[in-house]
Order: sequence, then structure tokens, then C-alpha cells
Amino acid sequence: MNAAKKPLFLALLALGLASLFAGCVAPKTDSSIPWNRPADWEGRIPGMGMGN
Repeated sequence: MNAAKKPLFLALLALGLASLFAGCVAPKTDSSIPWNRPADWEGRIPGMGMGN
């Protein structure tokens, strides 16, 4: 390999590897929203209010 092309090749290789690993972050899966519980407004008759 030519002496002038070797640093360019290494720089491009490093940039390619960095971009590959930058996209491999897993999304955060924990959530504070309790999806298994119904909301407090669900299951009531519409228009009847809170019943206070």
C-alpha cells in the first residue's frame, strides 16, 4: 500500500467502525407508565363526573 494512502485508509476504517458502533445502542426499555392497569377514568359511565 502506498505510504500516502495508508493514513487515509486507517482514518476511513476508524470512521466506519465508529459509525457502526454508534448505531448499536439499545433503547431504554423500562417505563414508569403502568400499562397493565386501567386508567382511573376507564370503566365509568361517560358524563357522570367524578361522583364527589
